[in-house]
Amino acid sequence: MTSVQMSRCAPIGSLTLELTRLSGYEEMKCTTRNVYPAPHVVWATDPPNSEVLRPITRKLADRRGLYTVESRLRRMKARAELIYICKVTSAYGTQTRTASLTERELSGLGGRDLTIPCHAPPYLHNPSLSWSFSSGNEPTLILTYDSLSQHSFASPPWRGRALLDMLGVSAGDGSLQLLNADHVKHTGVYTCVYSAQHNTHTEHTEVLISAAGERLHPWEPSHWWIIALVIALLVVALVGMLVYLKIKGSHSKPRKCPEEATELQSVKDKTEGSNLTETNPLAVENTR
Repeated sequence: MTSVQMSRCAPIGSLTLELTRLSGYEEMKCTTRNVYPAPHVVWATDPPNSEVLRPITRKLADRRGLYTVESRLRRMKARAELIYICKVTSAYGTQTRTASLTERELSGLGGRDLTIPCHAPPYLHNPSLSWSFSSGNEPTLILTYDSLSQHSFASPPWRGRALLDMLGVSAGDGSLQLLNADHVKHTGVYTCVYSAQHNTHTEHTEVLISAAGERLHPWEPSHWWIIALVIALLVVALVGMLVYLKIKGSHSKPRKCPEEATELQSVKDKTEGSNLTETNPLAVENTR
């Protein structure tokens, strides 16, 4: 059996944080490699979550005695745009690396401007910024911002189309302004990465650009049928009310009482009798 003795520490060189779906559900995976001794891993969220975080962390050493540490945390679907923070600290507490990640969805309309948000967390000091875009292929660079020179550089296909607010980005607001969005070319995933010494922050935004005249959310049902149904019910109610008033009016006409009808019948009989007497004088003579 071979024993390995490390005469000195192997520091934490890099730390990655990504969203994976290989296990059948969404997980945040935090990884660091070639570290000795094995570091400690701590998870947090921003804003803080009331639920107890239960990550699964594995620490494996290779033949050289260097550790690969992988920690997984199941994504909480109940919280939208939650920031997941993975902090790795060396065994002696002399070194710390932090990575954070969040994801969101955003809709826009073709031919209009769209602002894609991205904000630096408070634990990053004077970070640099990079934006990239992917529509199913390899990510392409949109632009970069250097915090030391305070200058930005945009790749040729995005010049004049993607902009940063230079005053805002120096204050931690690196939101991307997309001008005259195209529903074919600009639908995809936009990624902004803030990077400072020992720390990174990543935001993925899935953007859906709808063509002009389409709904921003085509998966949502239209509400016009509700309006048509309300109008139809109002028409039916109005017709029913008119029919009811007409029937009620015909039944409410005043009828003659029995006494009046008897008197009218007596007057009518007398009148008919007198008419017969006047028109038949022979009948009167015969009765004499």
